Amino acid sequence: MRAADGTIRPHYARFAEWLESTAPERIAQKREAAERLFHRVGITFAVYGEGMGTERLIPFDLVPRIIPAHEWQALEAGLAQRVHALNLFLHDIYHEQAILRAGIVPAEHVLGNTRFRPEMVGVEVPRGVYAHVAGIDVVRLPTGQYCVLEDNLRVPSGVSYMLENRKMTMRLFPELFAAQSVRPIQHYPDALLDTLHAVAPPGLDRPTVAVMTPGTFNSAYFEHAFLAQQMGVELVEGQDLVVQDDTVYMRTTRGPQRVHVIYRRVDDEYLDPSAFRADSMLGVPGLFGAYRAGRVTLANAIGAGVADDKSIYPYVPDIIRFYLAEEPRLESVPTLDLARADDRAEALARLDELVVKEVHGSGGYGMLVGPTASRAELDDFRARILAAPEHYIAQPTLALSTSPTFDGDRLVARHIDLRPYVLAGRDITLVPGGLTRVALREGSLVVNSSQGGGTKDTWVLAAETPC
Repeated sequence: MRAADGTIRPHYARFAEWLESTAPERIAQKREAAERLFHRVGITFAVYGEGMGTERLIPFDLVPRIIPAHEWQALEAGLAQRVHALNLFLHDIYHEQAILRAGIVPAEHVLGNTRFRPEMVGVEVPRGVYAHVAGIDVVRLPTGQYCVLEDNLRVPSGVSYMLENRKMTMRLFPELFAAQSVRPIQHYPDALLDTLHAVAPPGLDRPTVAVMTPGTFNSAYFEHAFLAQQMGVELVEGQDLVVQDDTVYMRTTRGPQRVHVIYRRVDDEYLDPSAFRADSMLGVPGLFGAYRAGRVTLANAIGAGVADDKSIYPYVPDIIRFYLAEEPRLESVPTLDLARADDRAEALARLDELVVKEVHGSGGYGMLVGPTASRAELDDFRARILAAPEHYIAQPTLALSTSPTFDGDRLVARHIDLRPYVLAGRDITLVPGGLTRVALREGSLVVNSSQGGGTKDTWVLAAETPC
């Protein structure tokens, strides 16, 4: 919100004026109202490891994260380029594998990856799109530069919170939106449905779409139900579907109805017990056969997760250059691949300076933040790395940008990141904004909701005028 010299940045000017002129008592009342509304709507997430069915509200901070138009324009172009290249990479590794033969990406990082699905080799997918919905985590450095922290290409979550945060802010503070030009995001469900229609099996005028959920105990069940309702499609579990003659049908009170596109929020290994995990109670026997026959589209595609594995992340700039013959528009974080002897030696020598991540980890788990770690934690990770170096990468500890955030009745600086959602179908599109996640604990760099993080509304300005 403020520049290094303490002055208000132009795109925050009007918001700062509003904040200064609004009584603290009114803001406190609005914060309480927001919490009551989130409770009433049921916007929660489940917490694993704390007892079955434990649910929490994700803390919502009233101060929006504001992005000026020129910053978003550059960010949007970079994200579209990145997702385009990753889709080309996925098509290649399941077909010609030219990038592996060229030695650009080590073959063992792909072919030996648990997220690589050999069953997908040679399978054609509509429009060559594997990652139809991508959540790309980006951070803004104090220099003003954005860089990509992580790619999420399997079942990225959080978009429902992005939409509900906007509804909440507009409901509580309509005068803010009347005073400035904030680009809308409410059309995301329509854009998602258009994307899913675009990748349906060919020759269909009105394809039937369904959202497939693991069930009510899943941490993102609220989002699954929310998106199905917003798109006007059915929310189904595996037991609601049946496959006959390589065709997927949904059980309804009017009899079986064919399903052409499944926006699945179930992990690969649980989708079809006849093809993957035989003990899965979440999947549909025969689903993979129908998919392979081109009779149903799964979004995202089976096997897409290999491209968002942290062992692939260091090679994404080269992936962009290989397929697009372009320089990356967005930087990646310099990353050490600890499977490499030289990188491993450097990381072990600087362990107290680096962030170490498991290549298959997520949610802020399986991670070491060197500068804040104890000696015991450093020694533990050193032993883990030496035992299985291929399971880890290491990155510098970034000086993430901060945003004003309420702590009680005062504003404090807290670290943030941003997850924009990229849709790939007929074209690559983004709604202007994303989910801003905030580390609510002082000094923390971990923004995940499961680790105590919160969320903010994200405003992208429509023009380069002071807000």
